[in-house]
Amino acid sequence: MVAAVAGRQGRRVEDRGTGQRQYDWPGFKKNELKPHRQQQWVIPPDQNGAFVAAMEDVLAVYQRPRHPAYPLVCLDEVSKQLRAETRTPIPMQPGHVVRTDNEYQRNGINTLFMTFAPLEGWRHIAVTERRTAIDYAHLLKDIADQQFPKAKKLILVQDNLNTHKPGSLYEAFSPHQARRLVDRFAWNYTPKHGSLLNLAESELAVLANQCLDRRIPNQKILAAEVAAGEKHRNLKHAVANWHFTTDDARIKLKRLYPTF
Repeated sequence: MVAAVAGRQGRRVEDRGTGQRQYDWPGFKKNELKPHRQQQWVIPPDQNGAFVAAMEDVLAVYQRPRHPAYPLVCLDEVSKQLRAETRTPIPMQPGHVVRTDNEYQRNGINTLFMTFAPLEGWRHIAVTERRTAIDYAHLLKDIADQQFPKAKKLILVQDNLNTHKPGSLYEAFSPHQARRLVDRFAWNYTPKHGSLLNLAESELAVLANQCLDRRIPNQKILAAEVAAGEKHRNLKHAVANWHFTTDDARIKLKRLYPTF
């Protein structure tokens, strides 16, 4: 035991240079595992028939060619916490970005509803104070009657949230009106733990990088920032080209399919 300890100490004297860190020693193999770090991720279930059935349904929708009478519309929502500065930030200077204090004031939470037509190069973001079934129902009415009034049927892709159901329309409108709106849509859901299949989620990520990844103090400023980002993307006619097919999924995601 003493010899082993002495050996380790001797190695430090011989191999370690002045001020040299342990993982810079000659012959030292850096441990690539970092157990102190974690990353939140959507983990799909293995060998799950319900998952792959919903996945293939969405993938089949994405493989259809564009049809003006049957536009593809993806819907997603995300919360944004409103935060106001409590101290005046230090303005940007050459060599320095804007510096803000780590203290801030919470001003509540707003919801962003993203409507994205990936083959049309069009998107719209509605900012609301809540994310109730009523808010969702009015959003679908706006899509059907204002954004795509001439469409015969809207191909809707969305996540499996509790409010994203036809029943929400009956909570907001009369039975006649609700039934009319339900029939305007072809309802398609991404699988649970598979929301990355929703193209509206990708579009929300673009919006976050453009204008949401900072402190925004109130709903008025949030709506203005979102409208500017929406206008910029729509003027560019930014579309989404989906290349991952059902055949690809059956090969690359084979572990998700039940085995016999």
